[in-house]
Amino acid sequence: MENPRLAGRYAKSIVDLSIEQNQLEAVYADMKLLISVCKTNPDFVAMLRSPIIQADKKGKIVAAVISSQVSTLTAAFIQLLVSKGREAYLPEIATAFVDQYNQLKNIHKVKITTAMPVGDETKKAILAKVNAITGIGSIELETAVNEELIGGFVLETEDKIVDASILRDLNDVKKQFIRNDYVYKIR
Repeated sequence: MENPRLAGRYAKSIVDLSIEQNQLEAVYADMKLLISVCKTNPDFVAMLRSPIIQADKKGKIVAAVISSQVSTLTAAFIQLLVSKGREAYLPEIATAFVDQYNQLKNIHKVKITTAMPVGDETKKAILAKVNAITGIGSIELETAVNEELIGGFVLETEDKIVDASILRDLNDVKKQFIRNDYVYKIR
């Protein structure tokens, strides 16, 4: 049920309104909270997307879950979405808002996936190295753990992926053996 065009338009409207009312940072924090709620609670997202639950009940549920934690502008925006029947797109709209905020503030997302959790010192070193190589000013670092990598890391930016994992190295060796690159050298 993805609709990036709709999410982008609603996100732009709340970005513009929050800038107009000098509440951009507060709404940004609210949207990050919404994204967190949606990621950690799949039942909440299922409720938003359910065609069986009526809009007024969805509005009451959403208000009960987050109204005390978000600003009045964000709460009014969410109620507008519910009244327009667009509550199913709330997770996408929140993500689009964060993306537009990052673009507005020139913040770039960098994701690093490692086989084991990395410490704060390693994160700082990675940020410094990425900043030195790319010249990116502000970086938002996201970390993930994938034990299948065995070792090394996978670094993703908006347009590039650097795969320096042992898993990739092993797959490269496997492909070389499958292609028999070394058979002709033996004879």
